[in-house]
Amino acid sequence: MNSTFRLNFALAAGLLTSTTAHAEPPKAAVFDFQLADQGMLGPTDADRARLGPLSELLRSLLKESGRYQIVSTDPVKEEVTKGADLRRCNGCAEDYARKLKADVAITGEIQKVSNLILNINLYIKDLRSDKPEQAYSVDIRGNNDTSFDRGLKYLVKNSLPPPSEK
Repeated sequence: MNSTFRLNFALAAGLLTSTTAHAEPPKAAVFDFQLADQGMLGPTDADRARLGPLSELLRSLLKESGRYQIVSTDPVKEEVTKGADLRRCNGCAEDYARKLKADVAITGEIQKVSNLILNINLYIKDLRSDKPEQAYSVDIRGNNDTSFDRGLKYLVKNSLPPPSEK
């Protein structure tokens, strides 16, 4: 009987562990990066052209990290484009994410202090909790694709919490 109890306990523990290990990561609506107020500098064509590839890189990095399942934002893309800046629209990114049945809304913006000093800012709002939005940022030097790619990779790897701490 004692060995039967131990066997049943081991089987139950194994089942519980395997169920927990296979929990799906939350669904995230990762919206395209936008440009923060550029002040007198104003955005260049190169600044605008960088946003799409940088957004795709972010989605890829987040998916590969196991943090999130990425949901397509295509169904609301036209609305987002016609609407106000996602950082200044009183929660519209959260509303869009809910329309997409996402658990998390992720927005990002690029802030250009000068052609040498730039910031990549990410904002993550878990729609399943009352927690405030979390902000993450990295400063980069150099207004070129390599600097942006390295900066974004650093931000995702070293600043965002691991999948289990969301």
